[in-house]
Amino acid sequence: MIVVNFKTYAQSTGTAAVRLAKICKQVSEETKVRVVCAVQTADLRDCVKTGADCWVQHIDAIEPGRHTGFTLLEDVLSGGAVGTLLNHSEHKLEWEVLKQTLVRLDNKLEVCVCSQDVVESQKFATLRLKYVAYEPSELIARRDISVASEKGEVIKQVVEVLRGTPVLVGAGVHSGNDVKASLGYGAVGVLVATDVVLADDPEKELRELARAFK
Repeated sequence: MIVVNFKTYAQSTGTAAVRLAKICKQVSEETKVRVVCAVQTADLRDCVKTGADCWVQHIDAIEPGRHTGFTLLEDVLSGGAVGTLLNHSEHKLEWEVLKQTLVRLDNKLEVCVCSQDVVESQKFATLRLKYVAYEPSELIARRDISVASEKGEVIKQVVEVLRGTPVLVGAGVHSGNDVKASLGYGAVGVLVATDVVLADDPEKELRELARAFK
């Protein structure tokens, strides 16, 4: 699978988010590779209408009530989200907060927790997770090197310590070769953002990544 993190780029916000979600859906249908859009909560409903698989980029461990500025589980469920990212390097969570959030989610959504290293991944092995994404922060948004080219042995270690939890890899992934290498190290897919979102031709870039799964 490929998870495309829309982040908050202008190229993946509002009407641009809808266009990108349509591309993700089309490429997924044509290549038979699952492509997930990790969208901003404000864009969720419009992106879901395209028929694309949509996750939100974060959910808070709150109940309905007085929580101005937070993201509520019930809201994203009603909006059609099927999953969420948690603990991205740009939105890190304390261990106790992460556990509280997982309890609050109660398996109602697919959860992909992001990990920066083997030690953090080992902690996540104690949790019931749908996916863990290994994404070393120092390689995020790189176009010259990637996690696949620089951290192959670490990917293997992360896969091993997670004891069967499917692993995605991200940070600098920008080619079909990166995808093939990641799969060879035991990952089930990739988490990308810059490579697709900021590409001159996002559809062409996404197709290249998807073809590498064959």
